[in-house]
Order: sequence, then C-alpha cells, then structure tokens
Amino acid sequence: MTGGGAALRRVRVRGGLSVAVHAWGEMTDRTPLLCLPGLVRTGGDFDRLARRHAGRRLVLAPDYPGRGESERALLWRRYLPERTLKDVIDVCAAFRLRRVVAVGTSLGAVLAMGLATVRPRLVAAVVLNDAGPVFDPAGLAFVRGFVGRDHPQGSLAEAAAWLRAALPLLSLRGEEEWLEMARLTFREGDDGLWHVNWDTRIVRTLEREMAGDLWDLFSPLATLPALLVRGGVSDVLSAETAARMRQRFPALVYAEVPGVGHAPTLCEPGLAGTVDAFIEAQP
Repeated sequence: MTGGGAALRRVRVRGGLSVAVHAWGEMTDRTPLLCLPGLVRTGGDFDRLARRHAGRRLVLAPDYPGRGESERALLWRRYLPERTLKDVIDVCAAFRLRRVVAVGTSLGAVLAMGLATVRPRLVAAVVLNDAGPVFDPAGLAFVRGFVGRDHPQGSLAEAAAWLRAALPLLSLRGEEEWLEMARLTFREGDDGLWHVNWDTRIVRTLEREMAGDLWDLFSPLATLPALLVRGGVSDVLSAETAARMRQRFPALVYAEVPGVGHAPTLCEPGLAGTVDAFIEAQP
C-alpha cells in the first residue's frame, strides 16, 4: 500500500527484479528528495515527510527487493547491502535523477553514505536518521530477532497491538498511527493471518554486514550539507558514536529527540521543523 496521494511506480533493477517506488509530486527545478528506508521497512514510511515537500520537489522512496511491494529474490545474498546500494543507483538511473537530497533511516542512512561515496556528483545533501558508521551491538541483536521471524497476527488490530508492545520507544501517538504502522509492516496472507511484509531471509545479511566500522563511508559528508538525527534512547546509534561524528565534522547539523528509540519518524513535533528547514534550504 501507499498513501497520501503517492503513486506506486515500478522499475527493473539489475538481475531483472521488479522494485516498487513510492512517488510524490512531480519533477521541478528543485533537487528531488530520495528517501531510503530501514532494513525491512518500505518507502511508505516517508509518506508524511513526503507530503510536506511534494508541492515543491519530486519525492521518491523505494521498497528494496524483498520488502513491501517489491519482488523477492531467489537467493538471500541478493539482499546484501552492497547489492541494495546498486539497486538504489538503478532506481536513480530509471528516474533520470542527476542530483538528490538523500534521506536515510537506519540501513537507509548507510546507503545514503554509500551513495555519496560511489556517486559523489549525485548526492547534494544528506539526512542520516538514527544511524552512522557504527551500529550498537545491543540494537543489532534486537534487529536480528525482530527481522528473522514472521510474527503472524490474527488481524490488523492485533498486529498494531503487537508492534506497540514490541517497539514501545517509538514516538507514535494514538491507535490510528499504530494501525498505519501495522499496515506498513504486515500484509494479509491467503491463510487469513497477517504476516510481516518482508523476506525473513534478510536477517542473514546481518551475519557480517553492518557490524563493522564504516567510517570510510562517512568521510564524503565532510563536503556536503548533512543533518544527523538521533533518537535520545536509541540502541542503534549510540550517543558516543554521534559525538564522534560531530567531532569529526563540526559542520554536521545535529538534532536529538528525547525519549525516542530507534528510529524517529522525522515527524515528531520537536524535530519536523528542523528536518523541513534543512531540506528546504537545499536548492
């Protein structure tokens, strides 16, 4: 599903896989916004952010292979982050994007850094949402347990309640926001149960990826406008890593959301204005 007036477009990436891309607005003279979701999240996560900017610039957000409305791969290795980065590059090529403002959440932040490394002329500015060059081991352990299982639920309401219990540090407010989260996380199966909207084999990519040192990918941000967002109680981006990032690049704009875990939605009342002002400042 997609919402807020977004169109769901499809492109073929290398290997022939069909990838769904959520698109809001139309191409203008402003730099398009390329939103990159987390490990098993979808482009629909950026709907509210996209609707705030779609009147002034094109906004795109892909479902990576194995997630959401995109095609599942035959082999789990097709989901490795370096392959996903190539998929993002293919999406940019399909939409003929010459410059983008990249907004990445979790894995998406790593992909945004990777994009700035391998395609420096493509990336005009970067928003890193609750991830950086080092992933906290405690957060990775939770992600492995969460991603590697199906968690079937009897109804959408039960799925929303399960998410609320499993992810209590998210900033979602009220039943409707949790139901929307459930719609973006689960899909109804032929058996009448609601199943997670990703290929659970993706967990195997965590056996070696994302646990190492990615400071080399962070280096290109020294020459780019960049905003770092951290959930104040995130177990993925530690306060220590965020401090090192800011020390290395003093020009890095920083925003922290008190009491919120991994990952902020970028729509929190104390954060949305900062994110919007940063994006709006980009040509």
